[in-house]
Amino acid sequence: MNTTTEPFAAVEVIAAKRDRNVISDPMIDWVVDAYTRGIVADEQMSALLMAILLNGMNPNEISRWTQAMINSGERLNWSMLKRPTADKHSTGGVGDKITLPLSPLVSACGASVPQLSGRGLGHTGGTLDKLESISGWRADLSNQEMLAVLESCGAVICAAGAGLAPADKKLYALRDVTGTVESIPLIASSIMSKKIAEGTGSLVLDVKTGSGAFMSDPERARELARTMVQLGVAAGVKTVALVTAMDVPLGLTVGNALEVRESVEVLAGGGPADVVELTLTLAREMLAIAGISGGKDPADALKDGSAMDVWRKMIKAQGGDPDAALPVAAHQEQVLADRDGVIANLDALSVGVAAWRLGAGRSRQGERVQAGAGVEIFAKPGDTVKKGQPIMTLHTDTPERFARALEALDGGWSVGEKTAPRMPLILDRIGSQDGHIN
Repeated sequence: MNTTTEPFAAVEVIAAKRDRNVISDPMIDWVVDAYTRGIVADEQMSALLMAILLNGMNPNEISRWTQAMINSGERLNWSMLKRPTADKHSTGGVGDKITLPLSPLVSACGASVPQLSGRGLGHTGGTLDKLESISGWRADLSNQEMLAVLESCGAVICAAGAGLAPADKKLYALRDVTGTVESIPLIASSIMSKKIAEGTGSLVLDVKTGSGAFMSDPERARELARTMVQLGVAAGVKTVALVTAMDVPLGLTVGNALEVRESVEVLAGGGPADVVELTLTLAREMLAIAGISGGKDPADALKDGSAMDVWRKMIKAQGGDPDAALPVAAHQEQVLADRDGVIANLDALSVGVAAWRLGAGRSRQGERVQAGAGVEIFAKPGDTVKKGQPIMTLHTDTPERFARALEALDGGWSVGEKTAPRMPLILDRIGSQDGHIN
């Protein structure tokens, strides 16, 4: 391959970061573009990613790296819409189905919500996998189809097209196999390159922390949140972040169709208190940051059915049947309380891994998931239980999976005299004020 016309050599960029130097803007622009074009080899980019993980990046480097990834593809534009745009991104967790009720709810209160979502990998579920348990629903829409759904429904939840930040897709796959996923500059630039390219005018980030979250340490979660808010603000997107708890599963269901059912319960004015609280909190943040005030309160939109109306319309617009029965797994097994007492703890990671092993998640990209698999929860920390009372029901189409799922739950929950200390649902709010991130 002839690289004589290239302005840099990959080894120069690697050496700069290896020696803890700042990588210049032209170097960053070149290395991201050259990797996307195939000029920089995987082993060279792997070395650079490891150097970034070990030595970090300053705010300007992270911002430039993010911009270079945005520039690798198209940038969507929703300026033709009559309403302001607002989006939400969650870093993912166990039972985190918030996007499903949130998008139609925010639309019912006056904003347009272009929500590009992903699939699950490992113990954290994917929004698209959940929605695909609805008969006929389609995740893959063209940009024109996205616009049509947004104009008719005010909200769309779909897969990101191949044209959006293609550098990120290539880099993400490489990070996954080179032990460089954990780097905050690389996580922040990966998330924000796609969200900024998506074209939303404002963005609320839900950064999870606790055992079931990708970023289990609250201080690291705050650092990630601050970094992403800075990137959004620098790119002209109004951005705020909430740091929220993922020490215990969110809601009472973990798994694709199970979580859709719970989301519909929330839209019908019911559902678990923690799911409702977080949905309403994020909805109010999205409306405020989009500049919508004095209109319908999200709590009223859940009560009066207007959020449910948007949900039904949105599902139909993407080929789905909102009245179709959701898939139910062929086999169930109950987990029972071993004594009287209160639920002392219920570890989010243990439950997430159990759901994954039951078939609700995938071990590698492209693997099929079971729509009906997962965990249904009947008691959470603080609840009083009697010996023999069901604590959870495990669901799967393949009963040979039960043993491994039960292994994951072993030690992940207990009945005791009192409840272990828990994180508050919302730990922190990080926004931009007078140019400062706080």
